[in-house]
Amino acid sequence: MDDKKRIQKVLYLLDAAYPDAPLTYLNHSNPFEMVIATLLSAHTTDACVNIITPILFEKYPTPQKMAEAPLDSLKEIICPCGTYNRKSAYIRDSARLLVENFDSEVPKTMEELVQLPGVSRKTANVVLSVAFGKNEGVVVDTHVLRVTQRLGFTKQRSNRNKVEKDLMNLLPQDLWYEYARLVGAHGRQTCDARNPKCPVCAVKDLCPSAMLETSMGRV
Repeated sequence: MDDKKRIQKVLYLLDAAYPDAPLTYLNHSNPFEMVIATLLSAHTTDACVNIITPILFEKYPTPQKMAEAPLDSLKEIICPCGTYNRKSAYIRDSARLLVENFDSEVPKTMEELVQLPGVSRKTANVVLSVAFGKNEGVVVDTHVLRVTQRLGFTKQRSNRNKVEKDLMNLLPQDLWYEYARLVGAHGRQTCDARNPKCPVCAVKDLCPSAMLETSMGRV
């Protein structure tokens, strides 16, 4: 079975396994909150972000208010999520750019979103897909990267943009969102970084890594 057929089969099986999986587990109520929450989620858990964002958005609910926020205040609020010095600067500077260049509105294109400090293609893809229902690429977060590598759909080890390109070449555009949603859920719930649950994996018969583990008697 070639990779284009195999990836379609993988999605079919994962859709049955995780029918209600969301693309993002970050709580938000508008595109601005989605941008800020996604920026904060780097190198930390979604659960941690969901604890601090209600406090953050209650105090600084709009781009204008966040753009005017003292850095020390932002650092104090987001400190539990780590790398708070960099993240506090990112979210304030992004808010300022939204106010100055985009009339306080979150832009709806990849080219404009990646102008915001700290916003990568991954972050922009999340915002476009979740907030605006637009498929301009495939979200390649930590979970999607790991599972994609284990499934053998890319030979890239760390370059997420190249992994995204590999996936875009394998999948029709209308499945880019579904791939990230389902594979992300699989990475969170089954294909763990340290202890993947291969015996109960819905796609173990299509996964080179699971087959290798089985052949070596590890599962």
